[in-house]
Amino acid sequence: MFWNEVYFGNSVKNWLIAAAIILTVFFVLKVIQKIAIAKISTFARKTKILADDLFFDILSNTKNFTLLVISIYAGLYVLSLKPEIFSLCQKIFVLALILQAGFWAGAGINFWLGHTIKKRMSEDSASATTISLLGFVARIVMWSVILLLILDNLGVNITSLIAGLGIGGVAVALALQNILGDLFASLSIVLDKPFVIGDFVVVDSLSGTIEHIGLKTTRIRSLSGEQIIFSNNDLLKSRIRNYKRMSERRIVFSFGVIYQTPLSQIKAIKEIVSDIIKKTENARFDRVHFKEYGNFSLNFEVVYFVACPDYNIYMDVQERINTEIFRRFQEEEIKFAHPTQTIFIQKEVNEKP
Repeated sequence: MFWNEVYFGNSVKNWLIAAAIILTVFFVLKVIQKIAIAKISTFARKTKILADDLFFDILSNTKNFTLLVISIYAGLYVLSLKPEIFSLCQKIFVLALILQAGFWAGAGINFWLGHTIKKRMSEDSASATTISLLGFVARIVMWSVILLLILDNLGVNITSLIAGLGIGGVAVALALQNILGDLFASLSIVLDKPFVIGDFVVVDSLSGTIEHIGLKTTRIRSLSGEQIIFSNNDLLKSRIRNYKRMSERRIVFSFGVIYQTPLSQIKAIKEIVSDIIKKTENARFDRVHFKEYGNFSLNFEVVYFVACPDYNIYMDVQERINTEIFRRFQEEEIKFAHPTQTIFIQKEVNEKP
């Protein structure tokens, strides 16, 4: 009878049952995938949670060949196969799962890249390039691991392979150490964000506004107009002062009045200076003191804060306060001291006998 005819060690009936199982399992898995994707998509649109968006991307990257391999593997259990053939099918099944894990990991990396670039574009559009490069490196590392797992399952001795790659990697790293140093410094700048485009920074004796953050260099526009280019590695090794991130600026200055100033004016000076600072917009008074007796002046020290990091506003506030102090001192006839030297000459009178 036709149903009982044997082909490759199994009857036609068993082959048909296996085929039915394969088709049924594949159909059920596809239906489950479609329903799950639709449900998660609907839920993701209603929430701001990133986890459901990530799960949606991962589930959408489940490949048909993976579902087919799972279905075939399920259908094999009704067949009588030689051990070596069944072992080969198991290896194919494992390899398919490893490849699928790679696609899932790739979807996760792409999701992270998309979310991070979208977030960073509003803060620092130049960092998007570096983040994309970071994603490219992550994908290379991920697929390298997948390849090693596949080779290991195929019986390849990956220990010697890794050792060979390690020696080659060291040679390449030594040849490209400066470039790689700048590259990793660029990634450090993007991830740690010691500064972003638009920040005013001082690096050693140089200062300017961050104009571009690249893979190898960072460009700064100085106050005098020229462009200063730093390698990222050298830049991170320097001490950087970031003035853009100040919430306020502290100003300390001193002035002196002449020694002939009466005590009443000495006391009035503190009131005059504190009153001027308190009435100046964007200024916050801290203290004013008669500090010391100088060589040619009575010295005062004044401390106040400018409640704005903007350099132009800082200079405007300082100018208004200095101008007003000068005007009030003129009104009160308080005289600023300047370096003077008094010479006393004693005249000797010669008496004649």
